[in-house]
Amino acid sequence: MNSSSGTVADRTWLVACAAALWGTDGLLRQPLAEALPAASVVFWEHLIIVVLVLPFLPRALRAFAASSWRERIALIIIGVGASAVATALFTASFAVGDAITPLVLQKLQPLFAVLAAYWLLAERIRATYWFFAVPALLGAWMLSFPDPLAVQVTAAQSALFALGAAVLWAAGTVLGRMVSASMPPRDVTVLRFGFGLPAAAAVLLWQGEPILVGWDNALGLILLAVVPGLLGLSLYYVGLRATPASRATLAELAFPATAALIGVGLLGVDLSLTQWIGFLIVVAAITGLGWHEKVRATPVVASG
Repeated sequence: MNSSSGTVADRTWLVACAAALWGTDGLLRQPLAEALPAASVVFWEHLIIVVLVLPFLPRALRAFAASSWRERIALIIIGVGASAVATALFTASFAVGDAITPLVLQKLQPLFAVLAAYWLLAERIRATYWFFAVPALLGAWMLSFPDPLAVQVTAAQSALFALGAAVLWAAGTVLGRMVSASMPPRDVTVLRFGFGLPAAAAVLLWQGEPILVGWDNALGLILLAVVPGLLGLSLYYVGLRATPASRATLAELAFPATAALIGVGLLGVDLSLTQWIGFLIVVAAITGLGWHEKVRATPVVASG
């Protein structure tokens, strides 16, 4: 994409920066998941963000009313599914199972996103796409496990939760790309959490979990809502406006790379040799993808 054709310059790099902010999620979410029910964490995460964006809600609702029925359905799915339900499922997958299963199945998200982008957005994948996609997925797999050849998925319930979250997040990427083409990123962000809050409240009530969570968890919830939540997604939708979904889903793999650095630097985690190799592969693949889209005339994804 270039200015001479009247389109917005490629922003794959901005999607990657947003995903890097998501890498702080584990640092903040894991302690909360150990202390609080998943539904309580997700509810407060959405409530805090909605309070912060409340001045922008009337404009976002007017934009929603002026949008097409297809865009309205997409926004509701993004808020209810990709924001509230997917986050609850992913958080719950750690609580009911092991720490490996969610990470394994989360790696399937780009594949779901490519299929959905092909179906919903008529995005066409060129052969060069796989020169970046295959190394990025391989690197993400190596980065997630000390021994990438000795991984077992044993918890069925945890697996189903994590798989559901991956599908919903993939749908959120594709539908977010669709609505970002015609709606300002700020409105998309506000509506995502605006629709996500009632869904998060419904999940909370359905599971019978407590609303009050104690002041000792307040700082963690605020940081979780603001950094990987509001700030990360605000940057994400700005970048997604000019980035095909199939390409954006690869840039989102900056998430596990950042999480690994935080684990090493702040949590005292030791990475194996293969994990460090995986980290370098992910960084190289995402950087190479961004460089390719910036300097090459033919992008790896042809938008419909």
